[in-house]
Amino acid sequence: MKPSLHVVLVHPEIHTNTGNIGRLCVAAGAALHLVEPLGFELTDTRLKRAGLDYWPLLEWHRYPDLTALEERRTHCGGRAWYTTGRGRAPYTDVRYMPGDWLYFGRESVGLEPELLRREAERTIRIPIRPEARSLNLANAVGIVVFEALRQIGGPTGESRE
Repeated sequence: MKPSLHVVLVHPEIHTNTGNIGRLCVAAGAALHLVEPLGFELTDTRLKRAGLDYWPLLEWHRYPDLTALEERRTHCGGRAWYTTGRGRAPYTDVRYMPGDWLYFGRESVGLEPELLRREAERTIRIPIRPEARSLNLANAVGIVVFEALRQIGGPTGESRE
């Protein structure tokens, strides 16, 4: 089955976040794309524990860099949305489509500033109170993925109309 969405983690640093996001992707019918360098080993038992027994059910791909990922996205099709605390539009203002690619940066600093400048028109944000510096990566992915799924009709892409 074709993935409903594509979740891209660029240089993720924390294995438990990636494991939880992997589990979320299985539930959402989304593919997970990991861009190196990673801050952990994929064989790490903690990663697998965070994903529980879902990891074998996960469609996931690993890339040495963003260039390799972009080649894959070009081949697969779909639009890209880049999540950042300074995004141009709230994540709820986007009209998501099946096959969209949702990018998230590493836990400590987010996506690279050059990428965000280049893709400024496709940056989105999750509005939060100014007292909060950021959200946990796994929580942020869940928020955006399930809004996109709500719009496209769920993990199977069934129309809600």
